[in-house]
Amino acid sequence: MNSDWKNEIKTSEINDLLREAAGAAATITTAFFRTSIAIENKLNQGFDPVTEADKQAEMAIRAIINKYFPNHGISGEELANQESDSPFNWVIDPIDGTRAFISGLPVWGTLIALTHKQVPIAGLMSQPHIGENFIAIRGEGAVVERGTELADLQTSQVSELGDARMFTTSPRIFLSETTGQAYDKLEADVKLARYGLDCYGYAMLAAGHGELVVEEGLKDVDIAAMIPLIEEAGGIVTTWSGKSAVSGGQVIAAANKQIYDQAIKYLAPHATD
Repeated sequence: MNSDWKNEIKTSEINDLLREAAGAAATITTAFFRTSIAIENKLNQGFDPVTEADKQAEMAIRAIINKYFPNHGISGEELANQESDSPFNWVIDPIDGTRAFISGLPVWGTLIALTHKQVPIAGLMSQPHIGENFIAIRGEGAVVERGTELADLQTSQVSELGDARMFTTSPRIFLSETTGQAYDKLEADVKLARYGLDCYGYAMLAAGHGELVVEEGLKDVDIAAMIPLIEEAGGIVTTWSGKSAVSGGQVIAAANKQIYDQAIKYLAPHATD
């Protein structure tokens, strides 16, 4: 993978920015978590919630990015894109898993990715209520911080699909009868499936506590940060057709190539990209 970007930006600055932005967002999100916060619905039909915590956290993250790199582009879940001619773009989801957030469940997280020419080169998933920051920079591995403790992330080496643990936000997120059926067939052949984990499921895969995440209908803000985290920990993230998942859509994340090769056979015939 091209590493020319390392001539244009210091990895120490990326690390500093991610940690500072995670701290700023955490101050806001934890103050609102498990309170009677007002909830808006972004959809005319259905339910896509947003809260004041989402908006304030994204504004805080954007301010820190602009302090470090005012010429970079920014794409966010809640606010308009900050356009730029720079090859670097930051992708923000201030609260991934807002449904979990408003339900008091600590499986939401703040996602921040840095892309270079649309390739994710750094990612953060912060879960401040639990007290964890998952951080990766391309070529430098992936780590989890818990307070003052730092540990390397390593994906599971379980190689048989029948022994695999699989995560998805919900079996109802699949957008057609055929893709839902493909997921159901895959779920029937894994060891167990767990629902409702949002970004925390991807973090647990990176940490070795699961072997698969399978989802559909994702946006770039949902997945861009998780790609370097999982890949630097030893895993694989693609679309169901095997392409880059940076733009979202149908996504599979796997702990290793053996699990990936077995699972993708269920999904590839139903790829839409």
